[in-house]
Amino acid sequence: MTTTSTTTTSSQSAIAAAGSSILTQLGAGSGIDTTSLVTNLVTASFSDRETALQTKQTTNTAQISALGTLTSGISSFSTALKTLVAGGTLKSQPSSSNSAILTVTANGSASIANLSANLEVRQLSQAQTLVSAPLLTTSTPVGLGSLKLTTPAGSVDVTITSANNSLDGLAKAINDLNTGSNPTGVTASIVSDSSGKRLVLKGASGSANAFSLTPNADADADLTRFAFDDPAVAGSTMTRAQQAQDAIVRMDGVDSTYATNQVTDLVPGATLNLVSAQPGTTVTLGVTRPTDAITQAVNDFVSAYNELNTEIATASAAATDSSDAGVLHGTSAVRELQRQLRTITSTTLTTLPGGPQTLAEIGVSTKQDGTLAVDSDKLAKALATYPDSVEAMFNPGQRSSDPNLQVISAAGATKAGIYTVSNIVLGPPVGGTLGTAPNQTPFLPHPTDPAGLVAMTNSVAPGLAIHVSGDVSSATISIDAGLTGVLQAISDDLLRNNGPNDQGALTALSTTLTAQSKSLTSDRDKLTTQEKTYSDQLTKQFTAMQNAVSSYKSVQSFMTQQIAQWSKTS
Repeated sequence: MTTTSTTTTSSQSAIAAAGSSILTQLGAGSGIDTTSLVTNLVTASFSDRETALQTKQTTNTAQISALGTLTSGISSFSTALKTLVAGGTLKSQPSSSNSAILTVTANGSASIANLSANLEVRQLSQAQTLVSAPLLTTSTPVGLGSLKLTTPAGSVDVTITSANNSLDGLAKAINDLNTGSNPTGVTASIVSDSSGKRLVLKGASGSANAFSLTPNADADADLTRFAFDDPAVAGSTMTRAQQAQDAIVRMDGVDSTYATNQVTDLVPGATLNLVSAQPGTTVTLGVTRPTDAITQAVNDFVSAYNELNTEIATASAAATDSSDAGVLHGTSAVRELQRQLRTITSTTLTTLPGGPQTLAEIGVSTKQDGTLAVDSDKLAKALATYPDSVEAMFNPGQRSSDPNLQVISAAGATKAGIYTVSNIVLGPPVGGTLGTAPNQTPFLPHPTDPAGLVAMTNSVAPGLAIHVSGDVSSATISIDAGLTGVLQAISDDLLRNNGPNDQGALTALSTTLTAQSKSLTSDRDKLTTQEKTYSDQLTKQFTAMQNAVSSYKSVQSFMTQQIAQWSKTS
């Protein structure tokens, strides 16, 4: 109130001074600087409203900026940890004792916490390759007629006419057979060596993918040179450079064969990449724990949390004798942000039994000022004693209590929780129910997996998909969000924007501040228009006054001259 009174008194003084200046200049008979006078009067008349509006705009701009900082902070907080988790840094990784024989990676289909296996790569998978005798150039004629290419996909003719009678033409005709709906899998290339140009044919890897190229009745003698079969075709010059064969991997004394050198279904949760065959040499698979990475992640999380907490505290601080209140002090949105963040340390991040399930249980505590601290000894002990549980707290997880059920939905597709499934039947048809009475809902058939089921959208777990390998009377499905899921859920809730009637706290505040900004801009435009109107009015009035004074001064001058003249004649 004191500031407003002082400003008003100042404006009144300015107007009084302007009026006194007018009277003085008129009394002195001199001209008036109407431009300056109008400017001063307009400023004096509108200064209070200008100051109030500028204060509101400055505050609104500061609030929008502070809200942008907090919004960016919570989004970055969630995204940074999600990126770290996606890279596999915080997850146990399978290891191979001899990467020259095979390497191993996690495929996410099952836990590898207890991975332990001894393997022997006895043979690598390879594709059949054929090579022709050399020709002088790629345009050298190869003969006319057709050859029959036979693969596991069936038989198809390779036709050579006068239009494509060349080594290039033959290679293209074979490759063109892969562009249709039933590709052969055999590719042709031309290689050059000191002898000339050779046609090289290569099939898909695996013994089942061997192929033959036999002459049809219309093939002339020249074209027959490019035929190959087992037994050999008379007149053919094609030779088999490499025979098709399967990979052979021995585990626990049992040999398994695979068409490729990437094996995904021998060791649960792991993909084997076969590098070389060394019969008699055993490769041991194990697990490398991300102990150091998780320790660093916990400390980085606490640092990021404390930085965000400081920004929140600054924006929402109450006024003191020596400082003004934060620009977002008293806003419900910031209080909601603080409330949700403070629940993180006590939120259950994993339902894995037997170990810690919250950050507080592994040494992350909340101090009196709202910041977090890490008890490094407690964290180290938790990592040593319960490595699976601590790791699960940072990585979204999906588990089934029954080996006949496998969760195949994407991570994050289903809300975290523990769900009951019952009466699961392998079929056909595959079937079962989700949830407990009275809210049970039937599963729907999976759109691509004949042995799969998906939850209905109105069920307790929309997005859940499972693969069935046997009948199950009852089981539980555990979906853990992990710390990344919890942070993402907080971010999604605060920034939710499903229309004006369904907005998160931060989005709603942003909507309000944006509307205020537009309203203040409109007020600014109106005030500018009013100032201009008042200025134009004053200018018109003072111009009229100047003209009147000028006219009066002319009359005065004439009368003075006449009186002087009359005085002389008398």
